[in-house]
Amino acid sequence: MRSWKTAAVSLALMLMASTAAFAHVASNGFLVVQVKGQQLSGSIELAVRDVELAIGVDANRDGKVTWGELRAGEPLLMQYVAQRLSLGAQNGDCPINFQALQVNERVDGNYAWLPFTALCPLAVRQLRIRYSLMDDIDPSHRGLLTLIDGAISQTGVLGGKDAPALFTVDAPSRARAFVEYLQAGIWHIWSGIDHLLFLFSLLLPAVLLRQDGRWEPVPRARPAFLSILKVVTAFTLAHSITLSLAALDVVRLPSRLTESVIAASIVVAALNNIFPVVTESRARIAFAFGLLHGFGFASVLADMGLPHTARLISLLAFNLGIETGQLAVVLAVMPIVYGLRSGAIYRRALLPWGSAAIAAVALLWLVQRAFLPTG
Repeated sequence: MRSWKTAAVSLALMLMASTAAFAHVASNGFLVVQVKGQQLSGSIELAVRDVELAIGVDANRDGKVTWGELRAGEPLLMQYVAQRLSLGAQNGDCPINFQALQVNERVDGNYAWLPFTALCPLAVRQLRIRYSLMDDIDPSHRGLLTLIDGAISQTGVLGGKDAPALFTVDAPSRARAFVEYLQAGIWHIWSGIDHLLFLFSLLLPAVLLRQDGRWEPVPRARPAFLSILKVVTAFTLAHSITLSLAALDVVRLPSRLTESVIAASIVVAALNNIFPVVTESRARIAFAFGLLHGFGFASVLADMGLPHTARLISLLAFNLGIETGQLAVVLAVMPIVYGLRSGAIYRRALLPWGSAAIAAVALLWLVQRAFLPTG
C-alpha cells in the first residue's frame, strides 16, 4: 500500500513539475501580408518569451525582458527572422526590408512586432512563404497568416513542414482552408493541456461505480462505454455552441475571465473524484463547463481569423478538428484505464492522487490567470 502511494505521489509531482510552467500558452507567431501589385507590406509578431528563447535578450538574466533589452537585441532579431522567413512570387524572390521594432500587447503577453516591406519582380499572383521560426526550439510553434489582396482576405497556418506554402492571392482555396483549420483544431486539443486535463478528470471515474461510499469497477464494458459517450457528447455539444457563437461575434467573454474559469472547472472536476458530490451526472458537469471551454477554443480562432470567403467551412473544420483530436485521446486512454479499473492501485492511488495532481496544477493556473499580470 505504501509503495502505491509513494509511486502515485511521485507521479503527481512529476505532472505538476512538467505542466505548471505551461498554462495553456501556445507558441504562435502572427504574420500579416498585404499585396498591392509588386509591393508587399505587413508585419511579423513573435512573443517576447519566444524571442528570449530564440536569441536570448534577457541581458541581466532576471527573468524579465525590458524594452531596453528587446531594443538592444533588435539587429539580432531581424537577422534571426530574415533567416527563417522568406517571401517569393511566381517569378522570383521578394527581399524583405524590416522597419523599426515595436511592441504589441496581446492577451497572453507582449509581442515583438517587426513591420516590413518587400518588392517583387512583377505583380504578385501567387505568393510563396517559407516560415521556419522556432522550428529548432519549439516544433509546436505555428505562424498564423493573414493574407490580404484588396477586398480578398484569407488565412493560413505556417510552419511544421519543410516545403514552402503557396497561396493564390486572388482566389482563396476552400479546400485548403478546410484542411488547415481541421489540422489547427486537432493540434489545439493535443497541445491544449488544460482542456485535456478537464476531460481526463471526467473520464477517470467513467470505469467505476460509486457504491456504499466507495468506488467499485464497472462489471462490463457497456456501462463504461455509455458513461464515456455521455460525457464526451455533452462536452462536445456545449463547446460547439459557444465556439460558434464567439467565432461569429454573437457572444464574447474577456479572455482573462474565460481562461480563469476554465482553470476553475478543472479544479472542480478533479476534486469531485476525491470528494464525490456528482457521480451519476458527470455529463451535466461536462456540458456546463464545456460551454466555457468553447470560449477558450474561440480564442484560437480569434487569433487565426476566419476567412471571409470560407467562414462557415473553416469554423466547421476547426470544430471537427477538435472532436477528432479529442476522440483520438479518448480511444488511446480509455482501453488502458478500463484494463486497470479492477486493481486497487487504480481506485486507491491513481484516481485520487492523479486527480489531486490535476487539481493542484489547475489551481496554480487559476492563480496565474486570475491574479498575475501577463508578460
